[in-house]
This record gives sequence, structure tokens and C-alpha cells, in this order.
Amino acid sequence: MSDRTFDVVVIGSGPGGYVTAIRAAQLGFKTAVVERSHLGGICLNWGCIPTKALLRSAEIYRAFQHASAYGLKAESVSFDPAAVVARSRGVAKRLNDGVSFLLKKNKVAVIWGEAKLEGKGRITVAPSATPAPKGALGPDRYEARHIIVATGARPRALPGMEPDKDRIWTYFEAMVPPAMPKSLIVVGSGAIGIEFASFYRTMGAEVTVVEVLPQILPVEDAEIAAFARKAFEKQGIRIMTGAKIEAVEKSANGITARVTTSAGTETLQAERMISAVGVVGNVEGLGLEALGVKIERGTIVTDELGRTGVDGIYAIGDVAGPPMLAHKAEHEGVVCIEAVKGIPVHALDKLRIPGCTYCHPQIASVGLTEAKAKETGREIKVGRFPFVGNGKAIALGEDQGLVKTIFDAATGQLLGAHMVGADVTELIQGYVIAMQLETTEEDLMHTVFPHPTLSEMMHESVLDAYGRAIHV
Repeated sequence: MSDRTFDVVVIGSGPGGYVTAIRAAQLGFKTAVVERSHLGGICLNWGCIPTKALLRSAEIYRAFQHASAYGLKAESVSFDPAAVVARSRGVAKRLNDGVSFLLKKNKVAVIWGEAKLEGKGRITVAPSATPAPKGALGPDRYEARHIIVATGARPRALPGMEPDKDRIWTYFEAMVPPAMPKSLIVVGSGAIGIEFASFYRTMGAEVTVVEVLPQILPVEDAEIAAFARKAFEKQGIRIMTGAKIEAVEKSANGITARVTTSAGTETLQAERMISAVGVVGNVEGLGLEALGVKIERGTIVTDELGRTGVDGIYAIGDVAGPPMLAHKAEHEGVVCIEAVKGIPVHALDKLRIPGCTYCHPQIASVGLTEAKAKETGREIKVGRFPFVGNGKAIALGEDQGLVKTIFDAATGQLLGAHMVGADVTELIQGYVIAMQLETTEEDLMHTVFPHPTLSEMMHESVLDAYGRAIHV
């Protein structure tokens, strides 16, 4: 093959794209990845990773503020906004360099520019506004037997509330504030909105969250969301649910928003607004429709193996629809390319994909909520265990939280697990593995959990579902 002809070309180098490209190379395919701006995509450069760096700074700042609760003294504690942001950007840069190294190590070619599909197996790459990294191939025509679209998604903009990079921010601007705002309106209470609300509140801003639905964190179990709401409100975050923004006015000094709820209409004022009303797939300009690729509701329609219905064209990750999570994209990409290779694969079960929100307190879940489990018509058993009953949580000074498990009463199948509290984003994988291995309640009951750990609450929640909890 020439250096313009490949077995596999992946368009987009986010978590789904670069992982898929590396796996393709491991399987013996001559592989290239096309990128137009940042190796590692949005997640690594402007999403998952840098936001966690910001939230880590907030976590440490919060700990300093409560030092006396641990017998420590920390006086006149403050922070340097520029240094907080610089650390976050440094973390992203380090991982960006890491992706470059991994692609080079696996002999994946990097093509720099804007990709467009011109026909079966044909891609034209136009120049990008972002300078190409050293060693990347440039704009040209390329060919590939298999083209995998992994272009990700971007923030959704609502009419009348379009981000302007000044007064109305997306997560891009929210990650690099020129200064910490004194007041903030966050529109949307999904993971992105709540994480930024948590971060900015910890750093001292007056924060109001506006959610059009009756529940914050709409995809989460209602009981867990209600617990989290009380915790957020205790921290001073104002939360308005069932609330619709009717109009937004910008001025040199800030934002004025008219919000309607069942109680009437209220005017909110703040320095900045963050629009966190979801994302939409990057499907434009790729030439997909002309080739017969079906697009619905802003994302590419695929089967369970990433196939679009057009021979040789696949899609994975955010651009292929929800849940729009980096770990879903990675696994989806591996399944897709292994199926292309002819390896027997298991289609991705979306009910076994965990979701994590890194606010304070953290939230993590997998499987069905209690309401969704009841909708299936099954008889269920529900177990709960509070953090206040766990020795490790008390020792950490983090005794507010809840672990909830849901089982099929007839079979003992674990249908769902939901957590709110310290470090639950690290704990949830235990339940994910249990679901993947089709573990029953009896298996979990007879599993030995180490003491003293937060994980003991997972055991106790299972026991509680069957009336056998010990420590509550």
C-alpha cells in the first residue's frame, strides 16, 4: 500500500477514535486517524480530564476550609485562579502528549485536517486551522477499506441563549475562566452542569442551577438525585427545577434571565451563565448523507456493532448516540473493529455502562433505576445502606451518602446500583463487574469485602435488600 492507502481510517482522535485506531493496528490493519484540532479529542483536552483536575483543586480547597474538623490548622486559605486553570491545562497537555506517543508506538499514522467522505473508501482531507503536530500527514486524498467515524459531539445551543464566550459560556469557557465569577447561572443539571456548579460554588461563587425537568440529574435514580439535591442546597447552591428560561439579556456587567416555574416568573441576575443543556453529534460536513448514511436527532444511526448500513462505513462514540460517555466510546470502538476483523464479539449492553458525576458529593450508577425496574413488571427487592453506618466513611469525615441496590426478586439478578457520596465513582465498578458476570445476590452476599473500606457499604446494601443488613 502507498502512504495514502490504508485498511482502516478513523475520523476523530477522541477516546473512542484513538483507542479504536490502536486496536486496529494491534489486529494487523494498516491504520490512520484523522484529527483537526487536538489529539485525544474533547474528553482529554476540554472535557473529562481537565474538569477532574479543576474539581481536584476544589476538593483540596474544601478540605483546607474544614481543616479544624480533622484537628488541623489552616489559616487565611485562598487560591490563585490562574494557577488552578494552569494546572488543569497542564494535565490535559500531558495526556495529549501521551496519546501522540501511543499512536506512534502502535504505528498509527496521524492525518491532520478536516475529513470528508467522497465515495466508497475515499476521503478528502482539507487543511485545518490548527497547526499540525510534527510527523503528521497533511491534506490530501486518502483511501481505506474501512472508515470509522468518531467525530464526537459539541455543546448544544438553545435559541436566545447562544454561547458568546463572554457572558454565556459552554464547558470550553467554563474551564478557563479569566477570573472566578462572583455569581453564576448554570442551565442544565446533567453531569456537566452539576460538576461546574459544584466547582464554582466551592470556589466561592453564588450558583443557581436551572433545570427544566422536575428532577436534577435526570438520568439518575430519583432517590439518589433527591439526596444529592439536599447536599447541594446545604452547600448554598440554589436549585430551580421545573423551570424554563423565557428570556436572557446580556450587559457589560452580566446576565439577566427571566425564569418561569409553577410558582410564577422570577428574574435572575449573575455575572456569567453556563449553558449545559446537552450535546449534539458532529455529523456536519462529512458527506455522510450523500453516501446514504442515516442520521437521526443529530447522531449517526448504527447497529450494535457500529455498522451504518453503508458498506465500509462505521460510527462509534458520541456521534453514534447516547450514552455519550468516553468509556462507552472506547468499548464501542473495540467491539466495532474486532467485528470488522472477524473476531466473535459481544455487542455492547448499554445497561451495563456506568455513569459517574464528579461533583461533591460524587454520584455513580449502573443499570436500571428503581422506577425503570418497576416498569419492567418484575417484582424487585431494594437494598440501601447509608454512609453514616460505615466506619471508614466516618473516619474520612465523609459520613453523608447512600448506596442503593436493586434486584429481581425471583432470580436474584442485580438490576441496578446507585450511589451518592465520597469516592463512589471508584466503587461503582464493583457492581459493574458483578452485572457483567451475571452475579446473583447470593454470590454478592458470600463475597468477602475488606475492612475498613467504603466498599463494605456495597455488601451491606445487598444484605439489606434481603433483610440481612448488619450495621444499620
